[in-house]
Amino acid sequence: MSVMSAVGGLKVGVDVVEQDQVVMISVAFLVILFSLQKYGTSKMGLVVGPALLIWFCCLAGIGIYNLIKYDSSVFRAFNPVHIYYFFKRNSINAWYALGGCILCATGSEALFADLCYFSVRSVQLTFVCLVLPCLMLGYMGQAAYLMENHADASQAFFSSVPGAAFWPVLFIANVAALIASRTMTTATFSCIKQSTALGCFPRLKIIHTSRKFMGQIYIPVLNWFLLAVCLVVVCSISSIDEIGNAYGMAELGVMMTTTILVTLIMLLIWQINIVIVIAFLVVFLGVELIFFSSVIASVGDGSWIILVFAVIMFGIMYIWNYGSKLRYETEVEQKLSMDLMRELGCNLGTIRAPGIGLLYNELVKGVPAIFGHFLTTLPAIHSMVIFVCIKYVPVPVVPQNERFLFRRVCTNSYHLFRCIARYGYKDARKENHQAFEQLLIESLEKFIRREAQERSLESDGNDDSDSEDFAGSRVVIGPNGSMYSMGVPLLSEYRDLNKPIMEMKTSSDHTNHHPFDASSDSSVSEAEQSLERELSFIHKAKESGVVYLLGHGDIRARKDSWFIKKLVINYFYAFLRKNCRRGIANLSVPQSHLMQVGMTYMV
Repeated sequence: MSVMSAVGGLKVGVDVVEQDQVVMISVAFLVILFSLQKYGTSKMGLVVGPALLIWFCCLAGIGIYNLIKYDSSVFRAFNPVHIYYFFKRNSINAWYALGGCILCATGSEALFADLCYFSVRSVQLTFVCLVLPCLMLGYMGQAAYLMENHADASQAFFSSVPGAAFWPVLFIANVAALIASRTMTTATFSCIKQSTALGCFPRLKIIHTSRKFMGQIYIPVLNWFLLAVCLVVVCSISSIDEIGNAYGMAELGVMMTTTILVTLIMLLIWQINIVIVIAFLVVFLGVELIFFSSVIASVGDGSWIILVFAVIMFGIMYIWNYGSKLRYETEVEQKLSMDLMRELGCNLGTIRAPGIGLLYNELVKGVPAIFGHFLTTLPAIHSMVIFVCIKYVPVPVVPQNERFLFRRVCTNSYHLFRCIARYGYKDARKENHQAFEQLLIESLEKFIRREAQERSLESDGNDDSDSEDFAGSRVVIGPNGSMYSMGVPLLSEYRDLNKPIMEMKTSSDHTNHHPFDASSDSSVSEAEQSLERELSFIHKAKESGVVYLLGHGDIRARKDSWFIKKLVINYFYAFLRKNCRRGIANLSVPQSHLMQVGMTYMV
């Protein structure tokens, strides 16, 4: 809408330009706009800042010029009694006009949607000291111009521009429109990223365009999808009024949703007096509902587009969240118990072949059910198995020496380990698999040496239950059970890993009958021999080769499930899961070292 409105100024400056030419030029501008999106906000800042400053100054200057030249009495509009007079004179038509009035205030919320790019204080100061006064002067200037030029109401702004300044203003208006459209696009990227993190949207490829700000991102698939939708809307609905109706419906939906959410925050988090909360809700939501009642009357004149789009997006988000939640809960319920692992014995009920198996899964606690599927499907399992779980932390780069967190699964003789591989949002996941394996083994060796060190300290009575060292990374357990490393709290899922490892290690030692006794030289010697044997075992397993075991868990509805559940899980969710970005898409794994096994959960 912004782009078409800006390009539509050509019809004022050039008489031969028709609406079809405006649509063609708008399409060209939109293609250029979305093609430049991948370069990030930081690289475009030198153009964005000065262009917007000039644009707002132009609005204010043109408004002041029209106020002086035509009619400065429009200042009387600040008197709210004129609202009553307006509705008294126009009755039902005044109510219909509310839908157009709301468009004067739209777009400003995009500033606050992009808080990942700017600080709160800078947004507040810019809006109050620059945006608001310039917009008010601009609108009052147009009103003053229309007092004497009623026929130019369809192109009030460009018609009110002085002749000598028309072409420069037209140029800067188009630049500002492209920038405003780009701001809305980046805000959409931020919303989709947050929805993905909450499990409410299928995974998409996200590119971080800045090492300094985590929120500056680019989503290629979404960018080209938005371009296609914009082109369809511009080409099929060339009327700016119908697009305006759809835009007004979307804006009022955002406003009402924001008011309701802020009300909940005031009650549950800020715990403000209930009387103040009710007054806030009645005033703001009441005004928004009045405007919404006007916009809803234009459903047949373009607003239906946004309603259809909202229903489709809600359906995608609900189905993805519902299916993902069912799949994760089923994986947690069906994970293998430690009692079963002990019954199987250290050979896991099968043959332990030389080598290391890296089993990738999403669980951070317990043995995933897909591992049991490996045991029942394959005649042999590797002599050492490491359950690898990849997690992202809110820092640009994770140092190599703090990449992995290890803990033991079962006793020493099982040679099973849990590994949390941590990556920052700017870390390149396309590393060489040999370098990755070497770093993994080195970190595992450090963990085993520290484990032996902690056993000896524990036997000396130097137990420290407040912190643990995992593979060279200092990890502190906070009072709320969160795990902290590098000064950054990790995901809440890590809470299950915060169980004191000393207890597990001690029980493992007793099971294997290798207690450490600092007062006994023979015990120390035996402990050192045990450590050397395990390190030697790891080196031999590494020499035999590393295999990447990738398990694909899927869900299907049971036969006795309702028809709606079967339709949602077996078709809609399956389609989304098949076409979304896999969680292991960034793994650089050679095909010769890859083994995949699928498993279906009945829900």
